[in-house]
Order: sequence, then C-alpha cells, then structure tokens
Amino acid sequence: MSEKELVLQVRNLKTGFETGRTRITAVRDVSFEAYAGRILGIVGESGCGKSVTAHSITQLLPRNGTIENGELLFYDESGGFQDIAQMKPDGKMMRRLRSKSIGMVFQDPMRSLNPVYSVGSQIMEKLLNYQRMPVKQAKEVVIDLLERLNIPEAKERFKDYPHQFSGGMKQRIIIAIALVNNPRLLIADEPTTALDVTIQAQILDLLKEIQKDYNSAVILITHNMGIVAEVADDIAVMYMGRIMERGSTRQIFSNPAHPYTRALLKSVPVLGLGSAKRLAPIRGVTPDPRFVGSGCSFAPRCDFADECCEKSLPPEVSLGEGHGVSCHKAAQINSK
Repeated sequence: MSEKELVLQVRNLKTGFETGRTRITAVRDVSFEAYAGRILGIVGESGCGKSVTAHSITQLLPRNGTIENGELLFYDESGGFQDIAQMKPDGKMMRRLRSKSIGMVFQDPMRSLNPVYSVGSQIMEKLLNYQRMPVKQAKEVVIDLLERLNIPEAKERFKDYPHQFSGGMKQRIIIAIALVNNPRLLIADEPTTALDVTIQAQILDLLKEIQKDYNSAVILITHNMGIVAEVADDIAVMYMGRIMERGSTRQIFSNPAHPYTRALLKSVPVLGLGSAKRLAPIRGVTPDPRFVGSGCSFAPRCDFADECCEKSLPPEVSLGEGHGVSCHKAAQINSK
C-alpha cells in the first residue's frame, strides 16, 4: 500500500440531535480524509463535535441522532467505495463493516467490556461470527494478538474476566477487539482518558506501533494538543462542530493560522519553562449550540473578530500543501 492511500473521505458531514422540540446540530459541514499508515488527530475542546463525528462514521449515534447531510466514503483495497451515510445503522452492511473493516476504541474501557464474559471470548467473537474461524484457530489468533499488545502471560489470561485487569490492560483488551480482524480504519475516541500518565504513554506508543504494523488509517479523537503532537501525522482542529484548521502536524504547530488553534497551543504547558511562561486560557465560554449565529462561532472569543466575522461564515482558505484554515482574518494574522 502507498503512504497516501485513501481509506476514508468525509464530505460535508452534518449530524444533529432531536431534543424535545429543538434540533441541535452538533457537526456542521465537516470534511477531511484519512489515509492508510497515517494518524489523523481530531482535536478541540469538549463539546466541539469530535466524538459525534466518530460515532457518525461508525453509525453508532444515539436514537435521537441522525446524519442530516454529507457523504462518508469508505474505500476498500480495490479502490471501490461504500457510502456509510447511506447505510442503515442496524443493517447487515453496516454491522459487517463495523465488525470487519472499522475498529473502534472507546474512551471508557470499564463500560466497554462485558463483565460476565472472559476477555478471550469477547475478542474471539468477531472471528467466530464473521470469519467462521474454528474455535481452536481463533484462540491461537487471539493469544498471539494479546502477546503483540504486551499482555503478560497471554495464554493464561485469555480466560480471565475484565475485573481481573488494570485500567491500562483493559484498554489494551479494547484495542485487541478493535484490531482482531485487521481493520482498514481504526478510530480511537479519547483512548487515554482516566489513565495515569505512564499508561497513557504506553497506549500512545501502541497506537504508533499499530499504524506501522497494520498500515491502518487511524483517527485519534482528543482534546489534548500534546497527544496529537506526539503521535499524529495530520491534524484537524474542531470548534462548535466545524473544522477551523487542518494540515500536517508540522504545519499546525509551526505555523498555526487560526486564532482558535493559536489559543489552544498557548494553553498547553511546556515542560521545563516553569513560571517563565504563564498559560493563557481562552477567554469566554463555549456557546450554547442551540444559539450559534450565522457567522464564525469562535468570533465571541476571538481577539481579531469584527462585524464581518459575526455575520458571515468564513470559507476555507488554502495556505498550500494541504494546509487549510477557515478564518476571515487568516491573511492579516499570518502576515504578522
């Protein structure tokens, strides 16, 4: 496979939720690509639409959530594609895609594993149901996978139950379930939440190994700019359901073009500087999604905003080499 082999193309995705008599749009006209062998980090504050985007791709939205518009083009190895947005969430095609081609790592391993089944049986389920693999062979595959994921004494622990594993080991089990069918696309939604920093580093190293060994396209959902700096090849910065800026990790960190991206970077602590550098919190609060205006949603918190920003939605401006930004003031900001 080539480094830039397209696996997923999201075009103008719009996803919303019915809450009583109100319709809330959580994802607004989002577009991006995910490529084999590369990690795409989708980053932003809580409530910006990152997880809703991931759940739209996997059709795992709650009952009151629907994809209103857009295309989710998933490409197989032959170059043909399927539009996930046109599939029924509980239909045979979508269930098969989730089981065979798309792996999902959820942020809370405590709630993602069934406490009454052994971890081995939970990992084997996909092999038995979708590959019709004999039980003995499936067990061998699972034990080999657990060993690759650095689960000690994998053969013995195959029969253990979730409560017998630590939080970090549970997350490895979730990753094993996602990887057992060698998916084309792996989506990791805040995979290091509630883990201590040492285990976080191990999980991030594991994602990088997966990227290299499996050549899967990986979408990493996180609010932590430090995490995407560590593992991502490409970054999409989201705010209030829209992508504000996207580009390679090098472009985003060396030449952040959107005021929101710059604000996120200023709020990240830098090891070794101590009191020499004070963190700069983003002023204001995230607006209520029910009352987002027609202009740029970041305008109320932006130091560069004017009347134009408040009234009209900025188009994406290309800065070259795949670096794009949606900001009326991009030229002014980047000339300084």
